[in-house]
Amino acid sequence: MDEIGHKFTRLETLRAAGFPIPDFFCLPAAEFDRALGGLRDAVPPVPSVPVADWCTAAGAALSKAVPEGEAAARLLDAFDERIGAQGMAAVRACVVPGEDGIGEDSEDDPFAGMSDSFLYVRRDGLLEAVARCWASAFKAEAVRYRTLKGIDPATARVAVGIQRMVPGTRSFVAFTRDPRDGTRHHIIAAAHGIGEGVVQERADVDHFFVDPKTGTVRAEVVAKRRMVGPPAGAETEPRVTEVPDGLRDAPVLTDGQAQEVAALAARVEELFGGPQDIEGTFTPDGAVHLVQARPLAGSAPDTGPRVHWGNHNITESFPGVSGALAYTQARMFYELAFTDLYRRMGVPALGSRCANAHRLPRMVGHLDGRVYYRLDDWQELHGQLPVFDLVRAGWEEGMGISGEVRASWRRPRARIAAALPLIAWRAAGHRRATARFLRWWDGLIAEIHDPAARPLAERSPDELIVLYRHVWAGVSRHWGVTLANAVYGLLLMRAGTALLRRWADAGPELLAGLLCGGRENRSLAAARAAIALAERAAAIPALKAALLAADGAGEESVRAVWDDIAAGRHGSPIAAAARAYLRRYGDRAMHDLKLDEPTPRQRPWTVAATIAPLVRQGATVAGSRAGEARAAADARRRLRAACRDPLRRATLTAVLSMMRWCVRTREDTRFARTQLFGLSREVMWRLGGHLAEAGMLDDPMDVHDLTVEEVTGAFDGTLPALLSIPAGRPVAAALQRVRPAGAPERRYGGEALHGDGDEVLHGLGSSGGTVRGRAKVVLDPGIAPADCAGRILVARETDPGWLPLMIAASGLVVERGTLLSHTAVTGRLLGVPAAVAVGGATGRIPDGAWIELDGRTGTVRLLDERAGGP
Repeated sequence: MDEIGHKFTRLETLRAAGFPIPDFFCLPAAEFDRALGGLRDAVPPVPSVPVADWCTAAGAALSKAVPEGEAAARLLDAFDERIGAQGMAAVRACVVPGEDGIGEDSEDDPFAGMSDSFLYVRRDGLLEAVARCWASAFKAEAVRYRTLKGIDPATARVAVGIQRMVPGTRSFVAFTRDPRDGTRHHIIAAAHGIGEGVVQERADVDHFFVDPKTGTVRAEVVAKRRMVGPPAGAETEPRVTEVPDGLRDAPVLTDGQAQEVAALAARVEELFGGPQDIEGTFTPDGAVHLVQARPLAGSAPDTGPRVHWGNHNITESFPGVSGALAYTQARMFYELAFTDLYRRMGVPALGSRCANAHRLPRMVGHLDGRVYYRLDDWQELHGQLPVFDLVRAGWEEGMGISGEVRASWRRPRARIAAALPLIAWRAAGHRRATARFLRWWDGLIAEIHDPAARPLAERSPDELIVLYRHVWAGVSRHWGVTLANAVYGLLLMRAGTALLRRWADAGPELLAGLLCGGRENRSLAAARAAIALAERAAAIPALKAALLAADGAGEESVRAVWDDIAAGRHGSPIAAAARAYLRRYGDRAMHDLKLDEPTPRQRPWTVAATIAPLVRQGATVAGSRAGEARAAADARRRLRAACRDPLRRATLTAVLSMMRWCVRTREDTRFARTQLFGLSREVMWRLGGHLAEAGMLDDPMDVHDLTVEEVTGAFDGTLPALLSIPAGRPVAAALQRVRPAGAPERRYGGEALHGDGDEVLHGLGSSGGTVRGRAKVVLDPGIAPADCAGRILVARETDPGWLPLMIAASGLVVERGTLLSHTAVTGRLLGVPAAVAVGGATGRIPDGAWIELDGRTGTVRLLDERAGGP
């Protein structure tokens, strides 16, 4: 090993163990020593000049030290024997270990990209390629890197390996562990052409994630335009070419090939006894060839079970930052509603003695000011449902669950079958249960808003709290009905889509139209009520003109139009219609479950902003209904044409009718949920006003930064003090820190964190950690490293020449790359967060912008100046 280095020693070990290694031979480091020793006249003694200058001189001299005489003859003879006189070789340098055992491709440090390689080298170019490999020991990037690591760069010694080139058409890099966290998942990056396209970020890459236990393959496929192929004509360097049209959209590897690569990587790991990354290629005959293997750089230890968080669809209700009030109200809702669901679905009691009882209060978490699902608790709790395995796929898709987050266990089919009769009996009573729920809820709302009852504005804090608790006590007994509807809906969706596919050869595009029609649901009624109000407004010329002028003109203009409507200046009928709309639908808004977001009930002028674009569009209720009717009629016509069998069509019609009922019930109960949170918002905001009047809060809106328990406890006498809200609790402060010191590591579900808006860019997390700072967008690495100091470097791609900038930067974001790309490996070795394959990063991230980089999840969040820092 001291003479040929870790890289070639490992290749020889693999070849001896029977792995498919292309033939190779090595020029030991002793030949490097002889070449360098013969350059005394060109290279001054080390002590006489600075080390960096000596390395520059040594590298320049070695590049011209082409082997001669007997050494050259031995090399060429070996080439003829191993490669073939007309063949081509890959000529690679490898720094051999010194006295401390540190060398290229060692377990502690791969020295990635520090030594040069030359591909498609013919016999007549071999000797020059060897000299250039020797010279790469002292190139500037290698010298800087060794200096950074505390290694004397002048002590480097290089062995050279010459390996037969194989005509690979699909190449890959594979990891036996996730290099971001050390978990046991096989990850493969593959591209058309040769492996340099993958390693050097010059080709478009597909990623494959293979579960080592089940062999399940999940692919992330991109449209592929670039690949790297052999030199053309008299050229000597590989070239970037276009991917043939027929290969652009299909995965580079089949599932079988991905499994074959994963199995090969696992065998290499078993041989060497530690996590590995390997490089290889497939030739046109389908054979796989292993060309390199090394210890996985910067591999984190596998620390066992982890907590997975996800916000794939919860951001629809809780986008961005949510205050303590909004979060604790959401947590209460999930705990109470799902406890009732499990009771109704026959899950064993989840009382305090139940092993899973502790999971209910933590189904949603509050991380970095944002609301997330705790996915492992959801899976464990939902897994108790007798028929959960029948709806698991649809549920996981809706929750954005993928990869390692998916539960591997399944309920035995016999147990599922045994539970079906009881589920059918419960489902038979679901319509009646839904009717009871809606009667209860509508009666409760009518009672609260009865004109004869005292308005909420006139009730004392104690009366408001009594009302609030009365409503939520009812939630704990009734709301499971709405969630049971979701379970039955998923079951029907699975059955309906399967029947449509089998009997009508149709997919989701037909199903959407078939679900149209029937009785109007409450969500649709709310939308059409806004259209109806817009129609009435459009019939009043002066009001129509005012709304069109205010559309998009800002809040002040909209408020002025609303004030005129409310004051009756456009007539009492439109004023009465607007008040009626506000009374019925005032809680419906974009983010109506967030208690720290106002709705039209608190900001009535937003009704004018809602109807203004409808007036501009000329929308009508009749037109809305006609459009729905046309879609339904067209879908039924297509179904008749696709499914000729009347019995099958009748069966489909029956299933679709039940699906329409479930969809209508879902929207009716969602509107009830809007009203529930609207009532809670009004109560909590009024209690915040009372606390401010009593001097316990500086501002009524500070209530957003209190938990529900703190708000009610302030009046119950169960809260010790409320004069000072903890620093960092306010919503604005939630943006100030991504991860407080000492906070536990948080793992987010799936392969990437799911963002909640247009200000989040997604890539492939490649070096863990989170950093916040100003972006430094670099298109040319010729800038001074000081310009990147403390900044997050944003680039299209990097190579070893970027190392000075990368050392200075606090984080790395690049548009191209894989988990083995230079950026990824260097980020892990430098210990800074890094994300690769962040599409359009240099165009979408302004230079100097405040950004937040999560190197594990691969997300880059653009922040405003207030959130960014000082």
